[in-house]
Amino acid sequence: MPATSRFPLPPYLFATLLALLALSGIWYSAGQPVMLADVVSPTHKLQCVSYSPFDKDQSPFDKPFVLREARMDADLALLAERFQCVRTYSMTGMEGLPALARKHGLKLMLGAWVSPDPVDTEAEIALLIDAAKANPDIVEAVIVGNETLLRKEVTATHLASLIERVKDSIDQPVTYADVWEFWLKHPEVAPAVDFLTIHLLPYWEDDPSGIDQALAQVARVRQEFGQRFAPKDILIGETGWPSEGRQRETALPSRVNQALFVRGFVAMAEQHGWRYNLIEAFDQPWKRQSEGAVGGYWGLLDAEREDKHILAGPISNLPHWPIWLGIGVLIAAGALVVAGRPASTAAALLLPPLAALGGACIGLWGELARITSRYPGEWLWAALLIGLNLIVLLHGVLLLSAREGFRIRLLAWLDARGGWWLAAAGFAGAVMMLALVFDARYRSFPSAALLLPALLYGCRPAAGPRREIALLLALIGAGILPQLYQETLLNQQALGWALVSLLLAVALGRSLRLRSPASAAAAAEAASAANQT
Repeated sequence: MPATSRFPLPPYLFATLLALLALSGIWYSAGQPVMLADVVSPTHKLQCVSYSPFDKDQSPFDKPFVLREARMDADLALLAERFQCVRTYSMTGMEGLPALARKHGLKLMLGAWVSPDPVDTEAEIALLIDAAKANPDIVEAVIVGNETLLRKEVTATHLASLIERVKDSIDQPVTYADVWEFWLKHPEVAPAVDFLTIHLLPYWEDDPSGIDQALAQVARVRQEFGQRFAPKDILIGETGWPSEGRQRETALPSRVNQALFVRGFVAMAEQHGWRYNLIEAFDQPWKRQSEGAVGGYWGLLDAEREDKHILAGPISNLPHWPIWLGIGVLIAAGALVVAGRPASTAAALLLPPLAALGGACIGLWGELARITSRYPGEWLWAALLIGLNLIVLLHGVLLLSAREGFRIRLLAWLDARGGWWLAAAGFAGAVMMLALVFDARYRSFPSAALLLPALLYGCRPAAGPRREIALLLALIGAGILPQLYQETLLNQQALGWALVSLLLAVALGRSLRLRSPASAAAAAEAASAANQT
């Protein structure tokens, strides 16, 4: 038997074992559970939690909008197991909430939504006053407006007048809620309230705090407010951490970080005797429309009302990691089956890692798309990039295979279009780079979607449409430093995206050194004509 026809089995099996271990390590490291001290138990309930009564398919922007009483009833039953009270933000459609809270033994901090529309605001204020008067046993305090000054929707003077009106009408304490900086910018509101409600969200600070510094930042601001506005009490009206979304400098969303922050904060608050309200009860998918992926994942329970184990028990960043591992193994195995026999011993060592890399990239991009995709257009974009990765993976493994039969024809078809696969990856990279440079705040880093084509066509250049590739190279190359400057070198996700973008730029640059098939054919035709003359 000729040496070229032998299957290099030992190196192939060795490489396959290493690739499988690496693929398993990627997903296990993402999903391994972490043990932390519990802060809630059947005998120890926490103070208060923000509650928005929307189902996973609902939004406050739905027209017409109808709250589902059965959903609210079930939600309060769940929350009553962990909390003593809930905080709300609007009165619209919430007339039945006090009775449900009474049923489940919960207290309420009711909020009226104050907006630039005077008619809507008046309706909210009237409902708030009525609910507080009718339910003095349930309504502990009321909140007139939420971050209204931050949004610049009313003046501080007008807001103070609304607060005074409500104070004159009810017996419960009255407050206003906003990010802590806006209390300092508008100190004239403080005399109107019975206590100050401040929002402390280290992830959203102008100078974001990483999880290691976040609790210290909360403690510093709380102490400053306690001294500055004494003798008025301070309620930390919102504090929490997102479980998914893009990194901001050192502030990294994850389930483990959410649990670290919330459990650490509760322990600190109870030690110091602070009043607090956690944000928020349930993940709110509708918030992704205006706040990006991160907006939808501040809940202590997910949108399906399943426990994320933020307050108690072992916590995992990716509890369903075995599913992604299984998908990655299937993709890698399928790629190896299509590739068949490796072309050489070196190819036998490269084929399994390439197949595993393809499975990992597709899985990582799939998980990111699951979190970030909000409407059909984004799901289509995610699907197209998965399709591109599958094509590139197929191209790569066939380049390493000992081609026979259909594999020869399939590789020829893929090779003839290799420049277009690279151009498609470059187009995706340029679109994403422009978005991350000019509109980055709510966008995630799509590094996994383009790593495979960047590596393959960087190592094995493919000739494509020169003008288009040159333009894509210019856009991607020009964006690397600006996006790093915006995100800072502390942002590991931004660094990862910069590295993938650099690799993609190298692949595009190497493509420009090749002559496209059309140019080569034209040159050959010209040379032939010259020889004939």
